[in-house]
Amino acid sequence: MLQPKKSKYRKQFRGKRRGVAARGTTVAFGDYGLQATTAGWVNSRQIEAARKKITFMTKRNGKYWIRVFPHKPITSKPVGVKMGSGKGAIDTHVAVVKPGMVMFELAGVTEEVANEAFRKAGHKLSVQTTIVKK
Repeated sequence: MLQPKKSKYRKQFRGKRRGVAARGTTVAFGDYGLQATTAGWVNSRQIEAARKKITFMTKRNGKYWIRVFPHKPITSKPVGVKMGSGKGAIDTHVAVVKPGMVMFELAGVTEEVANEAFRKAGHKLSVQTTIVKK
């Protein structure tokens, strides 16, 4: 799973998910991209599942780029623990995704293969997506 090597602070606030993406909204590296249309958190397991689906569908032809990284630590307390007694331990890491952000890119494959790979990869993510071309 993807996670930061180290961070300045161990735990973070949850934050807001308002607005649209300010950068990372165009296809920069490849020919096709998978763009988010809704806001949300995409955890490291979802990113890995989408990556595996893309490599499987393209039969390891072409090249892909992952444009999101799970920087944000999310904490959770064990089931059955009473209120209070501080914040829980880090459970997972998520990437904050806003509408318009291009999350994955592909190059070196046909448009049909890219569309099918991104369609199936989009089902693995917790945000709604669309496929964009350069």
